[in-house]
Amino acid sequence: MTAQPDGDGRGDDLGRLRAQAPLARRGRGDHGGGTPPASRRWRWIAVAAAATLLLLIVLVRTFVVDCVWPETRVQALLGQGAEALVAGRLSAEDGSGARQFYEAALALDPDDTRPRTGLADVADAAVAQARQAVDEGRHADAHAALRLARELSAPRQDTDAIAEWLRTREAADAGLPSLLADAQAAQEAGHLDGDEAAALPLYRRILALQPDDADALRGREDALGTLLDRARDQLRSGGLREAADLIATVRRYDAGHVDLPDTEARLTEELDALRRRADAHLAGGRVEQAVADWRALLAFDPDDAAAVRGLHEAAAFHARSARRLARDFDFAGADAALRQADALAADDDAVRAAHAAVAQSRSRFGAMTPALPAAERRQRVATLLRQAAAAEARGDLLTPPGDSAYDKIRAARALAPDDASVVTAAARLLPTARQCFDAGLRANNLARARSCLEARDLLGDDEPALAQARRRLAQRWLAIGDERLGADNFDGARAALASARELDSGVPGHAELERRLRAAAGDP
Repeated sequence: MTAQPDGDGRGDDLGRLRAQAPLARRGRGDHGGGTPPASRRWRWIAVAAAATLLLLIVLVRTFVVDCVWPETRVQALLGQGAEALVAGRLSAEDGSGARQFYEAALALDPDDTRPRTGLADVADAAVAQARQAVDEGRHADAHAALRLARELSAPRQDTDAIAEWLRTREAADAGLPSLLADAQAAQEAGHLDGDEAAALPLYRRILALQPDDADALRGREDALGTLLDRARDQLRSGGLREAADLIATVRRYDAGHVDLPDTEARLTEELDALRRRADAHLAGGRVEQAVADWRALLAFDPDDAAAVRGLHEAAAFHARSARRLARDFDFAGADAALRQADALAADDDAVRAAHAAVAQSRSRFGAMTPALPAAERRQRVATLLRQAAAAEARGDLLTPPGDSAYDKIRAARALAPDDASVVTAAARLLPTARQCFDAGLRANNLARARSCLEARDLLGDDEPALAQARRRLAQRWLAIGDERLGADNFDGARAALASARELDSGVPGHAELERRLRAAAGDP
C-alpha cells in the first residue's frame, strides 16, 4: 500500500531527514561531533607521555643531581679530609692532604660550615706538628708546618711563640759563636760577598736566627760601609758599572743603610756628568772620546736614551766626514768613515744617505778620470787653478755658480785631489768661506750661510769648527721657528725645526720647540 502524504507534506520530509542522518554523521568525520577516531586518541596519549617524561627529567635534575649528588660528593671529601687529618697528612702537592680535601669540599658548597671547621682543625694540627718538630730538632719540618699554620690563619700568639722558640733552637744548634767567628775572619780577610763563606752571607744567617745580635749587626754595618767606600772609589775612577753593582749588593743586604742614599745620589751625579762630558766631546769634534763615554753609559743602562741618541749623532758625524772625503775623491778615507758610522748606527738615515753619496761620487770620479791622460789632466788642473785665481781677483769667490773660484777649485780637486797646488788653493779660499758664513748669519740669510758652510766643509775646514758653525746655524733656525710659531705659522715653524735638526740633531731647545708646536697645533 502506498503511503499518502499529509495535507502539508511534513511527514515525507521528516522521513527523509531520519534516513539521511547516519550518512551525514559518517561524512562529517573529524569535523563534526561524536567520538574521535583511534588515531587521534593515540596522538594525545603520546603528547601526554612526553610531557610527563620531561617533567620527570626536570625533577630528577633538580632534586637528585643538584641536591643529592653534591651532598654525596661533599660528604666523601669531608670523609677523605678527616682520614688524612688523622693520618697526619695535612697538606700534599698531589691533592691528597687534608687541606686540599677540605678546600675542594668548600668549593663545591661555600655555604657549608663543615669544610671551614675541617680547615681550622688542620691549622690546629699544623701548630701541633710545628711544636713537635721544634722539640725534636727537625727545623725544616718545623718551618713547613709553621708556614701551613699561618696560611690557614692559626692563632697568631701560637705561631709567634713557636717561631721564637724555633729561632732559639736553631741558634743553639747552629753554633752562633762559631758562625760569628767565621764571619769576622772573612771580613778581616776582605772576603765580604760572593759565596756562603763570605762575611755578609754569614752575618745574614746569624741575624736570621738572632735578629738582635749586636756583634753581627755591627759587623754587617762595617762590611757594607766598606762596599760603599769601594763604590765611591769606582765612581771617582769612572767605573760606573762596578759602582752600581756594589751599591746593589749593599741594598740587597740592608736597604736602610745610612750611607746608601748619599752613594746612590753620587752615582746619579756621575751619570749626569758623563752625559754632559760626552756632549761636550762631540761638540768639540772629539768623537772617539764621546763614543767611549756613551758606551760606558750603555754598559750601565742599555736603555739610556741619551747615550743611544749620542751614538746616532756620532754616526752622523762620521757620515758627514765620509761625504766630504768622497767629494774630495778620497775614497779610502770615505770608506773608513763609513765603517765607523756603520759600527755606531748602521740604520741611521744620515748613514744610509752617506753611503749613497759616496757611491755617487765614486761613479762620477770613475766617469771623469779615464777620459783624460795624465799630462792632459795636469794641464786641465793648471787651467782650472788659473781660472780660480782670476775669479778670486774679481771677488767671485762663491758665486756665480759654475764660474766662482770655489767651483773651479772643486773641479780641480775632482781631477787631482792630492795635488799640492790644489790643496794650497783650497786653503787660501777657506777664510773667505768662513767670512761668507758669518756674513750670512748677520744678514739672517740662512740659505746663504748654509751654502758657505758646505763650501767650508769641501775646502777642508776642521771638524770642531764645522760642528760649532752647524750648531750656530741650527740655533738660528730654532729662533726663526719660535717666531713663526708665535705668528701661528705652524707649517713654517715645522720647516724651521726640521732645518735645525738636519744641521744638528742635538741642538739644545729643539725638543722644547717641538713640544710647544705640537701643543699649539693640536698635533697628537
